[in-house]
Amino acid sequence: MCAWQVRIRIAHNHASGATNGSPGPRHYRHPDQESQRMSTLQVGFVGLGAMGVPMARHLHARGLLTAVANRTPAKAQALALELGVAAPDTLAQLAAACDVIALCVTADADVLGCVQALRPGLRQDAIVIDHSTVAPATAQRAAALLREAGARFLDAPVSGGVEGARNGKLSVMVGGDEATLEHARVVLESYAARVTWMGTTGSGQATKAVNQVLVAGIAAAVCEGLALGAALGLQAERLLPTLAAGAAGNWFLDKRGATMLRGEFGVGFKLGLLHKDLGIVQGIARAAGTEHSVVDKALADYAALMAAGHADEDISALIRLKHAPVRGA
Repeated sequence: MCAWQVRIRIAHNHASGATNGSPGPRHYRHPDQESQRMSTLQVGFVGLGAMGVPMARHLHARGLLTAVANRTPAKAQALALELGVAAPDTLAQLAAACDVIALCVTADADVLGCVQALRPGLRQDAIVIDHSTVAPATAQRAAALLREAGARFLDAPVSGGVEGARNGKLSVMVGGDEATLEHARVVLESYAARVTWMGTTGSGQATKAVNQVLVAGIAAAVCEGLALGAALGLQAERLLPTLAAGAAGNWFLDKRGATMLRGEFGVGFKLGLLHKDLGIVQGIARAAGTEHSVVDKALADYAALMAAGHADEDISALIRLKHAPVRGA
């Protein structure tokens, strides 16, 4: 039985123009009047990790957050006390108090376990939004389970890292019914710079798979390039802005270049989580019949780092394998 299906022992802290199913990404913004109408939604947030906590805080700042839950009860209790929201004893109780429930958990089994635990308490026509990174088939299974309970589902993985979550600048890629997305858009826009409908259920997760291939490839190129620069004696304070100003400039270089050259690998995105994601991507690529050498290499590299005890470090710790003379390598 998944850990999310067992009782969560947390004390109560009560307080207060789209086409019909046509494919292709779209980005909409609704008038302020629509946002005001939606602000009456009661939202629960499940999964209070490095991404989940700031996302929940943004919901609270918008006056939308009603309840929180986490695998570790003390974490949910502390945040609930701080924000003046509820931390129900079970996920079914959380569901009964909310119109929309957002999930941000780790694995496929966690998502399905949460859905099963929520089902007994779900309000009619409630919306469950999953921000986890899982297989498209898992999203489809979750949607089917919720449909049986009279609820709706959106697979809505995010990109932008911890910084994006803290700054409310995430990119959200959404699969599911487009009308359901529009009903829940105010929730997503609480912590997103961009919300894009990608198509039917599973399309959000398919988009995230593409995203993770690019993340893995860019990280590998930046780490290898900066390792070479360090070995050649180039000064980081000159090298990094020069690279950033040209065709080599990218988010990872900008956000992680200086810290990785100092041997600092504080968590932005745990490499153990990227390894998990890439395992999913590898299966998707094999089924699609596409090349996956970038994914294969990244899986091997991150597995080596995990075996050496670095699973909880940022993915920029990949530079450890590139033989750069950094502290802590």
